[in-house]
Amino acid sequence: MSLNTDRLPVGKKKEVDLADAYSEPANFLEIEVRDSKTHEFGRKRFTDYEVKLNTNLPIFKKKELSVRRRYSDFEWLRNELERDSKVVVPSLPGKALNRLLPFRNDDGIFDPGFIEERRAGLEVFVNKIAGHPLAQNERSLHQFLQETVIDKNYTPGKMRPS
Repeated sequence: MSLNTDRLPVGKKKEVDLADAYSEPANFLEIEVRDSKTHEFGRKRFTDYEVKLNTNLPIFKKKELSVRRRYSDFEWLRNELERDSKVVVPSLPGKALNRLLPFRNDDGIFDPGFIEERRAGLEVFVNKIAGHPLAQNERSLHQFLQETVIDKNYTPGKMRPS
């Protein structure tokens, strides 16, 4: 048996226009999880994160928006997608139950290093989901990314492009 090692014919090179090379991409979806803040109310503390959306995809009504979300909101999104969609949902960064133990030499789940590690994991999680074409149609994802307050009594379903 002999291998064909002939080169493929090379056509005329296309001229690259700098305006095209540096223009806004046809479709983009950028989600950042940033600006973690720990809140204290009496003996209760929790950390939330700013989730910033920037897109030109027609399926999203609002193109630029920031909302604040707690870890439990990310859990809600994951559970909704697992229950109602055909998308394989990635895992969240762990709950860190061992960080809740007493007599630790750090601030547990409120330790800045842990909060940053969790923030990075949540950003990876939400970008994997939002980047999936089927997940982009899920009403729960739109609730999570675009509503200031998540209506947990919403009707699950698919979104339609505006």
